[in-house]
Parts: sequence; C-alpha cells; structure tokens
Amino acid sequence: MRFEVIGEPAYTALKVYLEGGESITAESGAMMALEGDVEVETHTAGGVLKGLLRRVLAGETLFMNTFRAGPGGGIVWLAPSSPGHVEHIGLMDEGVIIQDMSFLAYHGNVNHEIVWRGLRGMVSEGDLFWLRVYGHGGVWVNSYGYILERELKPGEEITIDNFHIVALSDEVEWSVRAFGGLKSFFFGGEGFVVDVKGPGRVYLQTRTLPELAYLIRRFIGGERSKGFRFTVSI
Repeated sequence: MRFEVIGEPAYTALKVYLEGGESITAESGAMMALEGDVEVETHTAGGVLKGLLRRVLAGETLFMNTFRAGPGGGIVWLAPSSPGHVEHIGLMDEGVIIQDMSFLAYHGNVNHEIVWRGLRGMVSEGDLFWLRVYGHGGVWVNSYGYILERELKPGEEITIDNFHIVALSDEVEWSVRAFGGLKSFFFGGEGFVVDVKGPGRVYLQTRTLPELAYLIRRFIGGERSKGFRFTVSI
C-alpha cells in the first residue's frame, strides 16, 4: 500500500493511495478529504460491545470508518486531531500497544483489543487501559510533536517520562516508578517515569499535551490570565 506523510513534522497529514479493492480503517473524524472512487462504511469498533469497551475504557471513539476503493482506485487524506507527526508501524503477525490518543488508522488483516495496564497505568498516566493492535498489515500512529523510534537490544534499558510514550511493541518489558527521591518527585517536574527493557521498539513523542494545557491555562480564564496592567500619569 502506498502512502505519503505530508507536512511533517509539525502539522502532518496522511495521504493514502488505494488501488481497486484496497481499504483502510480510521478513527471517526480523522478524514480530511477523499479523491477518486472511494466508498465509506461507518461501523462500531469491533462490534457494539467491543466498541463500547474501547470508547469507555481506552478513551477512543465508538465508531470507525472504513474507506474502500472501487475499480478506479482513489486517495484518502487523514489528519490527526493534534498538531504533530504521523508514523507507520508495520505488523507481521505481532502486536503493538498504543496510548489512548495516538491511534489514527490501520490496514491489512488487523485486529485490536483493550489492554489492561494494571494499577501502575492509573498511577503513571491516569488511564488503566491502552489499545493493542495486532495482525498482519500496518498501523498509523500520531503524536503531539515529532515521533522518535528507539530500537532496544536484548537487555537494553531506557527510562522515559510517562507522557512521552506513543507506542510499545509487544515484546518489551516495562514498569512504572517515581522519578528519583521525594525532592525530585515533587519538584523535578517529572513525576512518574517508565523503565523499558528490550528487546523491542519504543515510539516517543517530543512534546506532551499536559504541558501545552498547562501553558494555555496560564493565559485563559480568571483574573490571573489578564496579567498586569500599568497606568502611566504625566
């Protein structure tokens, strides 16, 4: 399947070229434009029950759209909800775990399921569930900021700020802990970090939405957002 990532790294869109009979399935609301002979089918994500679980537990949408090309072929343009990057992850009968806001679309013989992260997931990010995509084909993920891929060798370890994780391949081991001692935890600005151990792949985003939300809150709502007012008398 041919595709292009347009406008990277800041305001990326995905352009997928579909031959006759080819299809992709995307998050509801991700479509930017269609060209050529393309039909759209809206359906629940894996059935009503599975879709509801995905919506309630993993924070994803209840519905998904499948774009299928007719004999003439066509083009599907997709745009993530946040400014950032789009990355394609190939799947060869293995899986990848994706954080709740980073799934964009998939192609091929691919399935998905809700993954229980355990209480460590709630502690690290406030979410108990992630989305696991597996099968034979590929998945596109998006980020806030640029996506960096890190290949870990067997036994190799890396420590990551929890909000910078986009996706993890199935085979990696990971655990959550507080950053440093009490002083670092409360005043170091990191909070919780994730220790990841290879082999496997880790996908990181160079920016985080909580930090953006914090900056925006400083300038909207309430008296504090108005700043200081100076009056000069002559």
